[in-house]
Amino acid sequence: MIKSMTGYGRGEASGEGLTVTVELRAVNNRYLDCAIKMPRSYLFAEEALKERIQSKVGRGKVDVFVNVSHIAGDDMTVTVNQPLAKAYVDALEQLIHMGGGWTKDSYYPTDLARFPDVLTVEKKEEEPEAVKALLLQAMDEALADFNVMREREGGRLAKDVLDRTETIETLTSKVEERSPGIVADYRARLEAKMAEVLQNTQLDAGRILTEAAIFADKVAVDEETVRLRSHISQLREMLSAGGAVGRKLDFLIQEFNREANTIGSKCNDVETSKIVVDIKAEIEKIREQIQNIE
Repeated sequence: MIKSMTGYGRGEASGEGLTVTVELRAVNNRYLDCAIKMPRSYLFAEEALKERIQSKVGRGKVDVFVNVSHIAGDDMTVTVNQPLAKAYVDALEQLIHMGGGWTKDSYYPTDLARFPDVLTVEKKEEEPEAVKALLLQAMDEALADFNVMREREGGRLAKDVLDRTETIETLTSKVEERSPGIVADYRARLEAKMAEVLQNTQLDAGRILTEAAIFADKVAVDEETVRLRSHISQLREMLSAGGAVGRKLDFLIQEFNREANTIGSKCNDVETSKIVVDIKAEIEKIREQIQNIE
């Protein structure tokens, strides 16, 4: 499957009193460049997150945004200072004894809770490995979403490239069809020019054949069109195979351009020159699309 380098994905996971949100956003880049923005207290998981991205993404500039929020109350623990609470109870017992008419029913646990330091509220200590697992879970969901979008866009890119490749193939056929006619036209012009110069003198057919043969060799584009067709076949195979083929396609399209330039430099026919311009225009459009493929 062909993937685009551009895309967006989002994932979320909850547990350990936390809700983790991971967002991915990527644009074109020659290599994989990953930047993660996350709270400093969770930087211990940064390398694991990068490794997970590298296992799923070949290249592109990937920006990752990690947000961690605590579920209300789940990140706090309440501790009873039992020795201190017992001391308060003992003290209250003494007060009851001293008060005469008072009874034990005169105080409740809520009364004890009001005394200083009986109840202590503390933030629950987070387990790094559990938090890392949570972050990776959110990352996996974000990557799955991210890759679905990239594959969808990659399919559109591949279709456009294949359509333009078919156009190039059709134009190449037109060049091949015109090639024999170019030599024939040149031979006719050469005969007419020599006849005009020599007038009544008999034309040297051998000389004309030699000149025409030399010209034919100079303007022959058979090798170039054969190589161009070979490149077209190779491009189709790459797109069919899928995977991270963007760099290979980039190199291959340079070969397309090289053959088109050679054909253009050899032909001195106006119609063929127009066809070559159209071929080069399609090649340039393909090159632009390939820049988006992973």
